[in-house]
Amino acid sequence: MSLDTDVLIIGAGMSGIGFAIRLKEDFSQANYEIFEKSNGLGGTWWANSYPGCGFDVNTSIVPSHVYSYSFDLNPEWSMKHALQPEILAYFNSLVDKHNIAPYIRYNSVVQSARHRRCKILISAVGVLSIPKECDIKGYDKFRGKLFHSAPWDHQFNWANKDVIVIGNGCSATQFVPIMTGGDSKVRKLTQFIRQPHWVIERPNNEYSPLFKWTMRYIPLTMWAYRVWHFSRLEYAFRELYLEYGRPLREEQTITHLEYLRRTAPAKYHDVLTPRIEFGCKRKVMDTGYFDCLHRENMKLIATDPIEEIKETGVITKSGRTINADAIVLATGFQTQQVLDLLEIRGKKGVSLTEHWQGFADNIPQAYYGTCVSGFPNFFIMMGPNTATGHLSVIYTSECQINFAIRDPASLNPFGGKSCDTAAVTPRAEQEDNSWVQSALKEFVWESGCSNWYVDAATGKNTMLYPDWQLKYWLRSIFIPFKSDFEFSSSEVRVMGKNNGQKGKPYQTSMLVVSVLGLAVIATFAAGIKYDTKVRDLGFKGSH
Repeated sequence: MSLDTDVLIIGAGMSGIGFAIRLKEDFSQANYEIFEKSNGLGGTWWANSYPGCGFDVNTSIVPSHVYSYSFDLNPEWSMKHALQPEILAYFNSLVDKHNIAPYIRYNSVVQSARHRRCKILISAVGVLSIPKECDIKGYDKFRGKLFHSAPWDHQFNWANKDVIVIGNGCSATQFVPIMTGGDSKVRKLTQFIRQPHWVIERPNNEYSPLFKWTMRYIPLTMWAYRVWHFSRLEYAFRELYLEYGRPLREEQTITHLEYLRRTAPAKYHDVLTPRIEFGCKRKVMDTGYFDCLHRENMKLIATDPIEEIKETGVITKSGRTINADAIVLATGFQTQQVLDLLEIRGKKGVSLTEHWQGFADNIPQAYYGTCVSGFPNFFIMMGPNTATGHLSVIYTSECQINFAIRDPASLNPFGGKSCDTAAVTPRAEQEDNSWVQSALKEFVWESGCSNWYVDAATGKNTMLYPDWQLKYWLRSIFIPFKSDFEFSSSEVRVMGKNNGQKGKPYQTSMLVVSVLGLAVIATFAAGIKYDTKVRDLGFKGSH
């Protein structure tokens, strides 16, 4: 990579692309590069291409118009809940529109980064990027196809085949109905489930040409539609409070149990009825899953788990043998270990993992889910406790982007001079995390179920933000306080804000102002161990 690079972004997914666009809009003189480990952009929407892949947002009313950047709304969404090809096309269109492609280096894996002095490092690797590995005895002996649903094997033709599916979360409930129906359906599909989820009815209406014309040409209509849905989603956040939301969850429980009994086969009612509080685990959107359970080629097994995988199939706990041509793992992702794969070392040579192990909680934590003490100019997109249980992650990511590049006029400690580095103080980081962990106790996620939000080793929720998303946005405007950060300056400017240009009117979109400014950052020093050899940065592969 070039020594002139001001900002290095790891990951060309949702957050990485959004950050690059804002850099280009607000800091035209900034040099930046995006390192992407895959050979395509889009992050989770590039990695997940299984049949039927689409929105599985944790509520039934999030439309495509909310799952988009406020600064680049899309009036041409074809349906309320878009599918993977259309979502991926949206991100590709943004890269083309803003000419981001020349700055992306594909097949490039950042293995390590070490703070030295100069530049900015952005982690935009996401949390749904590392599929869980198969840990069932004998999996390596299977002679058929065995693959995870995320990197779907598109060479596999399932027509008239016997298939075993392990898991019943968001992914499985999307592709199982497709595999068991149509002209190319499987001969038999056996699905093993560990525990039932709350499955929610999700109608998916197609948008008419008139609707799309209205969104495109009538001023503010698309914004009004987006704000209306945002308000409804925020209002629904009430049900997640453990005590206050209990009556609301009881109503939801009755509604969705009635839906289950009305839609699913009676023989599966018991095994499909959750024994956990509504909202404790991620809810699953029904895209025809309950209906497909009525098909003759579909079988559900919930009380006889797989003990071993053999050459031609599986052996269950009861000793039953089930043969299969393919085994599909719909077992989710390693959400707690994403940043462990990057050896990121801060100002004193301490790694990010070592830094977090030094806390009493021994869990990932960051100020605003974005900044870590001892790691100047390092920003984590969708970092610890930033995910939302009720809204679009793009909204959250955009808040973080604005937090990271806010105009720093009121924060600059050098009387108008730019600064090289900004790092959150240990006190501010720990106070913020203490508030997060204390506030989480008030929510249904802490009611005792096991879920991917929680670190299994500590029992702490490291994923979700315990407050309204409107307040998260307000924090991106009004924090940080000067006392929460340590600044240093050498008065060496490496990039500057657009001369007299404001870019797009972000004040009227969602979030104009954001924190630690890439104007303060304007000479931020990111912490990457650079010299003329890119191998010191851990780069491998080429564009």
